[in-house]
Order: sequence, then structure tokens, then C-alpha cells
Amino acid sequence: MLRVGLSGGIGSGKSTVARRLQEHGAVLIDSDKLAREVVEPGTEGLAGIVEAFGADVLDEHGALNRGALAARVFTDDTARKTLNGIVHPLVGARTAELIAGAAPDAVVVHDVPLLVENGMAPAYHLVLIVHAGEEERVRRLVGARGMAEQDARNRIAAQATDDQRRAVADVWLDNSGTPDLVLAAVDALWADRLVPFEANVRLHRRVSGRPQVVPHDDTWPLQARRIAARIGLAAGGLTVEHIGSTAVPGLAAKDVIDLQLGVPSLAAADELADRLGDAGFPLVRKDAEDVPKPEGADQEPWRKRFHAGADPSRLVNLHVRVKGGPAWEWALRFRDWLLANPAEVADYQALKLALSAEFASDDTWENYAEAKEPWMAAASERMGYSGGQTS
Repeated sequence: MLRVGLSGGIGSGKSTVARRLQEHGAVLIDSDKLAREVVEPGTEGLAGIVEAFGADVLDEHGALNRGALAARVFTDDTARKTLNGIVHPLVGARTAELIAGAAPDAVVVHDVPLLVENGMAPAYHLVLIVHAGEEERVRRLVGARGMAEQDARNRIAAQATDDQRRAVADVWLDNSGTPDLVLAAVDALWADRLVPFEANVRLHRRVSGRPQVVPHDDTWPLQARRIAARIGLAAGGLTVEHIGSTAVPGLAAKDVIDLQLGVPSLAAADELADRLGDAGFPLVRKDAEDVPKPEGADQEPWRKRFHAGADPSRLVNLHVRVKGGPAWEWALRFRDWLLANPAEVADYQALKLALSAEFASDDTWENYAEAKEPWMAAASERMGYSGGQTS
């Protein structure tokens, strides 16, 4: 199934987006709703809260007095951590139950107000952030919820910043305007990205593209960090490095994020294949090889496993290599050499643009990549890289 994280600041209109996704057929898991359910009268959660904070957080009917509890924890970090330690595990367990009960082809949307603050983004195939400007959010909170203005501003200030949310957002939905605008964006997102992404993940099917070189995108490194975090989580914390042209500021490149995952052996890579596929990075070639650099008759191929992304809106190449092996080291050395040599970057860019035009009608990158090899071999000599053999 496809796991989608949905978040946004208080007053951003996240619930509007959640309802629309549910109308399209998404399985919606609302963390706020679950947080209320796990502290209803008679639950383990409410008993834990009473034990920690006393019976004065209950109303006359024995239910949780949310206002009284909020007054205790809002400005007290220790009390808030205690409350979270009671509620969050229960919400997590209930969330896991709901996910386990969803259909294999489901798009599961997890509505989590504190997704950013709790570092949950890598657990999802995609993260959607709903945004509205602070003044618009204050206006909504005061007008629609009857909140005092200063209380609204305090609650906004206590949450993640816009920059922190942008750092994890694969999709940024601007909900500053009228509802029809954001709903149209959600409709397009569902049809063009979420539905095909789910099918690709379920079928372990990669997304490919033509070898078109485009101007450098300054968001490539940030995108790479988000994707690397997902891969690292799926791989149990192994090292993931952003390599290739999108890792070099200012360098034109194919709009494809290249990453390499370091494994202790190719046998370990094979053990990770299904987990990477489930995370959205299916295996494409088990017998993949890199051209040794410098290439010679006595050089064995640099073997690797090649995976690629399943997201139809973000092409990813994932090279699974033995960490510390010659292919791993060459990729890092080449990236860092380009970073230190602007003249080489300019020369490489000219080559890439010329080859992009030459192979523009190709459906795959193979011819484009092969045509670069003479330049890459010469670059290895200029780098002073002597290569090596894999074990």
C-alpha cells in the first residue's frame, strides 16, 4: 500500500485536504481522532493520565477535561512529555492496527499534526504539507474556532516553522485562498501521482524517463535528503550518499536524484531488496555493473544492485554498492572533485548538454550514459584515481 503523511500548522485547513482525499477513496487515519479515542472513559489511556496528573483533570462525568489538562501541560515541558509518553504509544498501536487492516492496494493517508516535530517523515512514501500564511491562520482560528488572538498566535509559534515543514514536504499545498483552489490541486495530485504511485509500489515497478538535461535546481539537495532518509530507514540505518550531477551546485543535469546505499556485501544488498521495494525503490537489475575507472583488461566489473524510484513525479536512481569498494569510493571522489573544480564542472556540463540533444529521442538513458564514458575515464586520470577491484 501507499503510505502518505499529511500535516500542516493549526488553522492551515489540513482537514479540508484530508476529507477530499477520503472522498477519492483514501483510507484516512486521523491522529487527533485516535488521540481522543484512546483517552475515553474506561480506557488504559485515561487511567494513565489520572495516575500521572490526578483526578482534577476529569470532568463531573468522569471524562477527560481537556481544558484542565491543557492548562497543566501547555507551558510545562516535563508534563507534556509525560502526557505524550502515555498517549503516543496507544495512538501508535491503534494506527498500526488500522494500517494492517487496509487493503493491499490502499492509499493510506495518515493525518498527523506533529509529523514534523516528531521526525516521522521518513516513514511515509510521500509527505503532504498544507500551508496557509500566519495571518490567515490566525483569522481562521479566531473566526471559526472562537480562539483568542494571542492564544492562536501562541499555538502557531509552538509548532514547527514553515522552513521545517518545507524540509520534509514532497508536496506543498497552498491553502491560503478559497477552498476550490486547494481542492483542485488535491484532485490532480490524486489522479496524477498518488494512484499511479500506489500501483508502482504494489507491483515493484520503477519509473524512468528520457535523457533530457535541465538547468540546475537548487532544491535537488533538499529532495535528496528527504529520499535518503526514507532509504536509510528501510535499510536499517545504512549510509546513503547523494552523488551524481544533482549533488553539484550549478551543474545542469537530468532531473534524476542519484543516491548510493552502502552495504557490507552484495549478499546483504539482496536481503534488502524487498524492503527497498516496499519503501518505493524496486530492484531493476540484480546483475548491474559500473564501468571500472580507469578501465583496463585486468579490471573486473564493479558489481552493484540497481534500484529506482516508483514515484511518478520524482525520478530516482539508487545504486546499492559495497561501502568502501572502488565503485563507492569513485562516486564520492568524482562528486567532491567536481565540487572543488569549477572549470571541470563547466566542461562536463557542455558535454552533458551536447549528449542530451544527441539522444533526445531515446526512451532510456543507456546510450547517453555510454557516450559519457570516454570523458569519465579521462576525468579519472585527472582526478588521480587508480581504481581497484571489488571483493
